[in-house]
Formats: sequence, structure tokens, C-alpha cells
Amino acid sequence: MKIRFTTARGEEVEADAAPGDNLLRLAQAVGLPLEGTCEGQMACSTCHVIVAADWFERLPPATDEEEDMLDLAAGARRTSRLACQIVLGEELDGLSVTIPAEAHDMRR
Repeated sequence: MKIRFTTARGEEVEADAAPGDNLLRLAQAVGLPLEGTCEGQMACSTCHVIVAADWFERLPPATDEEEDMLDLAAGARRTSRLACQIVLGEELDGLSVTIPAEAHDMRR
């Protein structure tokens, strides 16, 4: 299945994903600047992405813990999510997300 990322510069990156893949790990695998400092433990917001409005309602709702972390995310919007919390399934084939301009990967 295909997942489409849009960078802060407006460049589109398409990635091939398999069911069960995690959006954060997929983004990192294609070189996008999502740090994921806490390695998916929901203790940071360094994997914050903005989900395209037409896809946002198709995702399972964010937990209270995820919402708390999103409150700390720079540039958060109504359709913001943590990439570490999005497990990809066939129903998300074609998912489109944007990497916020505030995203920085300190590992680089």
C-alpha cells in the first residue's frame, strides 16, 4: 500500500508500506525528519504529523495520552496525530500526512 508524505517544503514522498507498519518507522525509513525521541512510548511529540482532513476521521481516535502529548507539539492543528500511534492497515492505503515545518530530527 502507498502512504504519501508532504514535507514542510511541499515536496511529496511516497512510501510503500505493509499492513502492521508503524507510520513513524516508515517515515524514518524514507529519510523524513521525524525524530521519535521516545521510540513510540508517547513521552514526547517529536513524531507529530498533520493528517490530511479527508483521512483524519478514518483513523482510530487518539487516546487521552496522545492528546496530552499533542498539546505540547509545535504547530499542532485539529488534524494532528503522533506518527508512532498510527498503525497502518489496508484501510489506510493512500493515507496522506504532512510533516510540520517545526519538525527537526536531532539524530542528523
